Amino acid sequence: MCNETKQEAATEAKYFSGFAHVLALLFLHAPVAILSPADAFGGAASRGLYQDGDIIIGGLFHLHYVPPTTDHNFSSEPDYKECTGLEQLPLQYIYATVFAVEEINRNPRLLPGVSLGYHIRDSCAMHPWATQAALALVSGDSSTCNLTVTPVHAFEEGGRKGVPLIIGGASSKTAMILSRVLAPLSVPLMSYQASCPCLSDRRQFPNFFRTVPSDIYQARAIARLAIYFKWTWIGAVVANNDYGLVAVKVFQEETQGSGVCLAFVETLNRQIIKNDARKAALAIKASSAKVILVFSWYTDVRELFLQLAEMNVTDKQFLASEAWSTSGNLLQHPVTSKVASGVLGMAIRSSPIVGFEDYIRGLTPSHRPDDHILREFWEKQFACRPWLSNVTNLSDWSASLPMCGGEESLKGVDNLFTDTSQLRQAYNAYLAVYAAAHALHDRLSCPNSNMVSRDSSSTCLSPGNVKPAELLQHLNDVNFTTPQEERLYFEGADIPAKYDLVNWQMTTDGVLKLVLIGRVEGYEILMNDSAVQWSSGYSQVPTSVCSESCPPGTRVATRKGEPICCFDCIPCAEGEISNITGSPTCDRCPLEFWSNAEHTVCVLRQLDFLAFNETLGITLTAVAASGTLVTTAVFVVFLYYKHTPVVRANNSELSFLLLLSLKLCFLCSLLFIGRPSVWSCRFQQAAFGISFVLSVSCLQVKTIVVLAAFRSARPGAEALMKWFGPGQQRGSVCLFTSIQIIICIIWLSLSPPEPKPDFDTPGLKVTLKCDMASVVGFSLVLGYIGLLACTCLLLAFLARNLPDNFNEAKMITFSMLIFCAVWVAFVPAYVSSPGKYMVAVEIFAMLASSYGLLFCIFAPKCFIILLRPEKNTKKHLMAR
Repeated sequence: MCNETKQEAATEAKYFSGFAHVLALLFLHAPVAILSPADAFGGAASRGLYQDGDIIIGGLFHLHYVPPTTDHNFSSEPDYKECTGLEQLPLQYIYATVFAVEEINRNPRLLPGVSLGYHIRDSCAMHPWATQAALALVSGDSSTCNLTVTPVHAFEEGGRKGVPLIIGGASSKTAMILSRVLAPLSVPLMSYQASCPCLSDRRQFPNFFRTVPSDIYQARAIARLAIYFKWTWIGAVVANNDYGLVAVKVFQEETQGSGVCLAFVETLNRQIIKNDARKAALAIKASSAKVILVFSWYTDVRELFLQLAEMNVTDKQFLASEAWSTSGNLLQHPVTSKVASGVLGMAIRSSPIVGFEDYIRGLTPSHRPDDHILREFWEKQFACRPWLSNVTNLSDWSASLPMCGGEESLKGVDNLFTDTSQLRQAYNAYLAVYAAAHALHDRLSCPNSNMVSRDSSSTCLSPGNVKPAELLQHLNDVNFTTPQEERLYFEGADIPAKYDLVNWQMTTDGVLKLVLIGRVEGYEILMNDSAVQWSSGYSQVPTSVCSESCPPGTRVATRKGEPICCFDCIPCAEGEISNITGSPTCDRCPLEFWSNAEHTVCVLRQLDFLAFNETLGITLTAVAASGTLVTTAVFVVFLYYKHTPVVRANNSELSFLLLLSLKLCFLCSLLFIGRPSVWSCRFQQAAFGISFVLSVSCLQVKTIVVLAAFRSARPGAEALMKWFGPGQQRGSVCLFTSIQIIICIIWLSLSPPEPKPDFDTPGLKVTLKCDMASVVGFSLVLGYIGLLACTCLLLAFLARNLPDNFNEAKMITFSMLIFCAVWVAFVPAYVSSPGKYMVAVEIFAMLASSYGLLFCIFAPKCFIILLRPEKNTKKHLMAR
């Protein structure tokens, strides 16, 4: 695991890199033996594990973990006896390495005729000791003095050759230091556990390889899990070093553009872990994020869980990195089940090794008398001393133990060493041995193996000629299938990323257990969602969002100054829709469509028009029909009393023509009701313009007749009426009307109105109306009516005070005032009316002006004819 800071590692690496160059020069001129932790216990046998072979592979493991308290340097002999705590998991890694070597030696197809050996050393989890042990492994010989001029032998069996490869570097910091130290010697270093992304840099670490994926891949995989489960609001607690800080950076890069935000990022420093853990626990408690990502070492996580338990925070879902996702210490801790059940985590991929469990449980000191590591484990496990004939010098601990009875066996022992149910780092160590073996096999295989005899003179087949630089070159090119049917090859320093997805599930006994729920292979996640038990104890995926996803029909509106995951949901505007959850924008519907009430789908707009069967249409039809009937009634009355003075006054022929035109005005309004068609659109405007011009023309001629009659009554003006007689009156009406007819013909010929939906009007219903393709033509029609009306009003106003008892000019004045007022008010009302109400306004203006003309002109006359017949005399009409 990459659990060290880059600055600290770089400082030590720089120191050891320089030191390595000095040592390399020494190795070139004389064999050197350097004191290692093993030597303080009476030689290699007390701590190292050795097996001879044609080619020896070096191994470096953190077997003991209690660090000494004295200052460690190369100029004094440290007190190694304090490094006594035995780790069970590294012990399993060692025997996985040994098992792989023995399995390869039995394989007739891999390294045929060549036996592999191993020399395994213990670094006691200390970087200086790891460096000393690594240099001792590559030096091989022990015939010279060490740096303190004290003759010390690296191994009791002198004269051994240096190893061409070392499997080790359990931590990223140790791997960085060892890689820099061994790089000048071109000795490959293959780690089974160092996962820092920095080690992938081939320029800095050209001799480094690993069988564990880089932490970048697990950060990417966790990011994809967050996206997959739609967790957009996540808290992060990371170690304050490369392991945590690089991981959270990669997580943010991978989720960029996916709507995933970090609610907070808290760091954990191991030196002040209690303070940092409490600070992180407070942030977790205060945050609304339900999912917490933790990238740190299991000891730091344990302190975090203790703080959360004190605060009674039990409703969070934790995402675990491989550093603590499989920690048995955490799983078995009583606090964990309270605050962190349902943990979903990445784990170093596990794989069974056929025969390894039987191999582990069959280990006994009696079968391996030279295995002092196994003897130490045996003494601690069974609290007795196995009888071995070759052991003469015993430690105080061993001497105080009773002799074993011989019935002791690992077959009934259940601990971390014997647990082979999920082999992770042990499997990586196993793969490292196979990678080295295949590189050696490629090195020792001749290009034309059938033509080369297997004798000592064949350089390609001679194990004694294997050099580290050659092995380093072949390691870059290895590509083979493991006994587990897995392809293994290196991409630079790395192998293809593979992880296990694990879940902490609560059993019926109230104990947490580790359950495999899926795998990660490269960029592909294979997971059984239904097998996951979440922190709630159920299979329902927890929700962790800053803002709930905006439902269809709304859009996302980010809040100013807040992350993009925190937003408001704004309903889509009319005519716009969003049909997906969390839509950033609303899409406008095409012109022929409109949004439904929920703003989730565009529906075809309904054509709307002023129909005869709706209330407004019925009302206007009734009013128009009534006007037609009243006009007809007046026409009948006038026709019946056509010889009376009231009817004959001011040209009865014009009165009948006016009644006919008014009747047409009432009837033409009905053309505007109903579904518009091509011919109705053309005919209605022409009928409207011609009917009203005919009406106003009759009134204008009537007014002119009144003025002419008054002027002809003056002396010397008798001939005036001769020039404006009935023929001229009819001709004038025809002339005025013909002008409107010509305007309508030209308009309808060049650019006639056509039925067209009014898509510019918002709403689900779109009005089907007669679209004025030429506004000029319509304006000329209305303008001509207005011109005649204004002229008529002016003439009638001038004739209003003529000295007749029955002066029709007054009635024309009032009628034209109403007519002009109606049409002046019509223009703004018409423009501002939406949809079909625009048509209704035009019909209302037509009916109102028609009724105004009808009542103002003919109501007084009908009143006299029907109710005051005594006034229907020429004498009365001519009275002054």
